[in-house]
Amino acid sequence: MSTDDRTPLIQMTGITKRFGRIVALSGVDFELRENEVMGLLGDNGSGKSTLVKTLVGVHQPDEGEIRIDGEPVHIANPETARRYGISTVYQDLALVNEMTVATNMFLDRYPMRKVAGVVPTVDWSEMNERAARILRERMNLNIDPTARVEFLSGGERQAIAIARALVTDPDIVVMDEPTSALSPDSAERVMELVRTLQDEGLSIIIISHNLDEVFSVTDRITVLKNGHHVDTVESSTVSKNDVVEMMVAGSPALESV
Repeated sequence: MSTDDRTPLIQMTGITKRFGRIVALSGVDFELRENEVMGLLGDNGSGKSTLVKTLVGVHQPDEGEIRIDGEPVHIANPETARRYGISTVYQDLALVNEMTVATNMFLDRYPMRKVAGVVPTVDWSEMNERAARILRERMNLNIDPTARVEFLSGGERQAIAIARALVTDPDIVVMDEPTSALSPDSAERVMELVRTLQDEGLSIIIISHNLDEVFSVTDRITVLKNGHHVDTVESSTVSKNDVVEMMVAGSPALESV
């Protein structure tokens, strides 16, 4: 067993969420440390998506507390989450095919040009330059920010969704099934982006069903089952079979943190 005395970047304690008579989360504890990649695993219905949506303000917990940098917070909505430095990449990507890469990245957050006596207008040049800078310098991608999204590959589209999350300069990025429906090559490229973001100092939560990918990038893994926290383990101390057993049986591993 290993310990870390540092205050977690995110600490969720006793999180309970009900939808009518359905208890989606029951007293779940979850934490994310600074500059770590955390895998969040569990079968369908385990509560992992509900937990993440509670973290980013889509749902409000019925019980429990969320702390960021040790301070209790109330995350009322996704905009509040962004103000706390949390960005989310959703499974459906929500990209607009007819728009350019840069426009998708800055959707509803366009840089504006203000001129005295004139109604502010979108600063398209500034937007394209900032998009190119994020793609090139932060993600090491050679993608034209003026290209239309509809002409991009699946892996490139996922990369744009991740780039959009970086527009607000977050400390934490949540990725919901980031490689679903991607080819093996595109999926590996996304995993490379995860490593790049960690090298930049970001903390990342990955929801995934792909254990090979999870073990290739994560520092720790948290497993949920039927709305309960099964265990949190160091990725290096357990095998994929151990994690599958945790998911199926709902029993903690021998090595937990």
